[in-house]
Amino acid sequence: MIKYIKRKDLDTTKYNACIENALNTRVYAFTWYLDIVADNWDVLVYGDYVAVMPVPWRQKFFIKYVYQPFWLLQIGIYYTDTKISLDLFLKYLKKRFLFAELRMNTGNTFSIYQEFRSRSTMQVISLEESYESIYHNYNRNRKRDLKKAILAELVEKWGDDPVKLVDLFRENVGQRTTEIKEVDYDKLLRVMQVSIEKSVGEILCVYDANNNLVASSFFLNYQERATEVVCSTDFSNRNNGANTFFNDRAIFRYHQNYKIFDFGGSTMKNIAKYYRSFGARDEYYDKLKISKLPSLFKR
Repeated sequence: MIKYIKRKDLDTTKYNACIENALNTRVYAFTWYLDIVADNWDVLVYGDYVAVMPVPWRQKFFIKYVYQPFWLLQIGIYYTDTKISLDLFLKYLKKRFLFAELRMNTGNTFSIYQEFRSRSTMQVISLEESYESIYHNYNRNRKRDLKKAILAELVEKWGDDPVKLVDLFRENVGQRTTEIKEVDYDKLLRVMQVSIEKSVGEILCVYDANNNLVASSFFLNYQERATEVVCSTDFSNRNNGANTFFNDRAIFRYHQNYKIFDFGGSTMKNIAKYYRSFGARDEYYDKLKISKLPSLFKR
């Protein structure tokens, strides 16, 4: 029932239709997004594209392995029929690859291979209430930061140049995340540019009273969900509430047109705690790590 189809042989019309109509659809599962962020990728296809699982891969020492690309928040299986057993995909993946490490999506549930799965959380806010109700659920620190932002005369600018976000991220977050290479920044810039062209992406920049860029973020907006993909503040100028300010401005902007604001998730407890301080709730997904490599490759 499951076929392994190489990217070059993929029926892109049927694949993208499956993603668009999937019960757990995400914009970053479309072919155009994966073509940018993944070095290589193929697909596990169930039936006539009733369900699909994109499989990003690389090769080392003649061994093909599955990996999670930067700027791809989650991957996993996308399906149009809830009767499909998602376990079938894991069985196929384990059989075909010696190593696989992926973040599945919140719509995926499994009953097998618990030893290869670990539970992770991400934070979301329901946007179906009024902005005033959402703001009411901010804790005192978030409300205090917004007062700082007013005193600092911070201003929001939507639709700014994505290069500014890349530069800000590289100079701040990137200094602490050395595994991100220049080619990864090129991919980030490209995915933002194409997302904006397709009207599913937006850039927000925040400036202080002296017109200094103090924060920036990139959002993907598709169907019912607005998702924060990448963000950064100026680490040398952080006592102004900018981080809270740009999240608040995004929530305000999106609360009328979307049902969910997705903070993008984090494996770091402090960041998850920070997102919860906006009144966010946890959603759960599995991290998958399968390794059948010989001991020689584990050293």
